[in-house]
Amino acid sequence: MLSLETKLNWNANLYDGKHAFVSQFGQNLIELLEPKSGERILDLGCGTGDLANQLFENGVNVVGVDNSVNMVELAKNKYPQIKFIALDAKNLAFDGEFDAVFSNATLHWVKQPIQALQGIYHSLKPGGRFVAEFGGKGNVQTISNEIVMQIEAAGFKFKEEHFPWFYPSISEYSTLMEEVGFRVTFAQHFDRPTPLNGDEGLRNWIQMFGRQLFTGVPEESRAHLITKIENKLKGSLYKEDNWIADYKRIRVIGRKE
Repeated sequence: MLSLETKLNWNANLYDGKHAFVSQFGQNLIELLEPKSGERILDLGCGTGDLANQLFENGVNVVGVDNSVNMVELAKNKYPQIKFIALDAKNLAFDGEFDAVFSNATLHWVKQPIQALQGIYHSLKPGGRFVAEFGGKGNVQTISNEIVMQIEAAGFKFKEEHFPWFYPSISEYSTLMEEVGFRVTFAQHFDRPTPLNGDEGLRNWIQMFGRQLFTGVPEESRAHLITKIENKLKGSLYKEDNWIADYKRIRVIGRKE
């Protein structure tokens, strides 16, 4: 996840309006979760609540948590029947309460993954399952490499700590899961080219998800840099009137024994 300060400043309405694909791609993950009516499930990184609501409508007793206060407030307004909590994934304090922990497009924001995995493990009942999808090794590498290149070409210094994501390989993340006690029963790494909405899709994506990369770059310089990034990437990532982000995803299932 981003720092708390950055997450608090997320534009929840932009997320809902221009980045609905985040929840839409989570539909297949729900199929992998196989939720059952009456189960108690934690939606970790619930965003504005759409997938939590889908679980609720299937009879699940769902609790949604997200580190962004803005996201949680919008989720509460949209789905007042569901419990949503503003909480960092590294600070989970649940104790054997859930049949499953479900997480879509969140854990690549957690740069201290072992802390999150320990909290997830302790949140589960014995026999409970952890089902997640998030950015894996090589995710948005074409986009992020170009952003860094343009920042440095403009004379600004890019520091490694400005990179906000953790994109592990399957072996790296499975090993971490096993370290905290999970039996890993499924792990997959796959390409998922992801359409971004319209001519400004890449710009909107950068403004929504990539602002931390521009740490130390004055606000008045950012729009110009983003235009240069668009021009450089248009030949490879713009197809049939849409930007296509070079997503690579990991899916995992772990069991608490």
